[in-house]
Amino acid sequence: MNLSNHINSAQKTFLEWKKVPFTERQTLLLKLADVLEKDKEKFANLITTEMHKPISQSIAEIEKSAGMIRYYAKAENVLKPEKIKTEFEISEVHYDALGIILGVMPWNFPFWQVLRFAVPAILAGNVILLKHASICFESGDAVEKVFKDAGFPEYIFQNLRIGHEEIKEILENPFVRGVSLTGSEKAGANVAALAGKNIKKSVLELGGSDAYIVLDDADVEKAATEAPSGKLQNTGQVCNAAKRFIVHQKVEKDFVPKFVEEFNSYQPADPFKKETKLSKMARPDLADELESQYKKALRNGAEVVLALERISESEFRPGIILVKEGNPILQEELFGPLAMLMVGKDDEEILKLANDIPFGLGNSVWTKDKKRAQFFIENLESGTVSINKSTSSDARLPFGGAKSSGYGVELSLHAIKEFTQIKTVVGNI
Repeated sequence: MNLSNHINSAQKTFLEWKKVPFTERQTLLLKLADVLEKDKEKFANLITTEMHKPISQSIAEIEKSAGMIRYYAKAENVLKPEKIKTEFEISEVHYDALGIILGVMPWNFPFWQVLRFAVPAILAGNVILLKHASICFESGDAVEKVFKDAGFPEYIFQNLRIGHEEIKEILENPFVRGVSLTGSEKAGANVAALAGKNIKKSVLELGGSDAYIVLDDADVEKAATEAPSGKLQNTGQVCNAAKRFIVHQKVEKDFVPKFVEEFNSYQPADPFKKETKLSKMARPDLADELESQYKKALRNGAEVVLALERISESEFRPGIILVKEGNPILQEELFGPLAMLMVGKDDEEILKLANDIPFGLGNSVWTKDKKRAQFFIENLESGTVSINKSTSSDARLPFGGAKSSGYGVELSLHAIKEFTQIKTVVGNI
């Protein structure tokens, strides 16, 4: 593949696209949402075929993507020059589009992850090159066609069927001005190093091992009933899924049986049936890795609450392990249908358990006490804190991580400015 041709075409489009008024860009976004939603069943079938997500969840992914696009299509123009009061006649802050932005996107949400990165960047006046996960190349092609069918200029969004080795060449090109990656900590570190070496802006949305904290004054039944869906959506292959269930010792006996019962109701089945809640993992090697982590946790003292049972090369009956502080598995991300259960004696110990990991994406706290909730809001080291609900992304709210979970913001009005250059204009005329 001649990458220079793709990059040069994108640059020509950028020089015109950045001049298009904000409201005209939004009009095209409305058409984009309509095109996407019109063929949602077709796109959902493509997702399920490529990475095995249960079809009802694939449909929900397309619907959520369309809703996010409409949010931006009606959003306030936060790129208008900001006037600052000084002694000068002109004191303004302008936001200029950067240019070509590379997206390195994962397989677990083949449409949502791509579009939540691309849409605000394009609305800001940028153009996109996509390097999708190899098992989702057809999803990448489909997203490119959706932009074309919606009437966007040619080359505003290009899906490149390339491997990781071509990323270096792309980031070394002077027309490429930024990169957004959603993926593993290792992949993020490698791409951020390349971006830094070439003085390019980067946004990273990496792994997580989010805590689902249940205090002794919580609605335990509701917390236990909702907990499994917080973990097992997309067969547990979600960066901000609940992965560590940290329960106050006073409600352990009430929480655990309900949690296990509901968790056990998720069993692998045909992903193309709409009633299916759990499917197989995206690739056999990912299942190998999860099984290896399970065995490692047990070797280091974890106890089986519900056995993780492998029934095919990519399928598991979901499992739960009781893990104590110090187990090395806590420093890793479990990406699949395996949950960790922990027990804390008080709020301070529970906070320590929650924070004592390299990640910091999104934690969830269940309590009826506003003061206790505030304690966790102020002290949890994560990009999101959810109260009495599972963590999930919302187009209206900024989404990003702390610590090794990455940096930068996706979603909300904040994301429109992520790939812009702040320009100060000051003086007299």
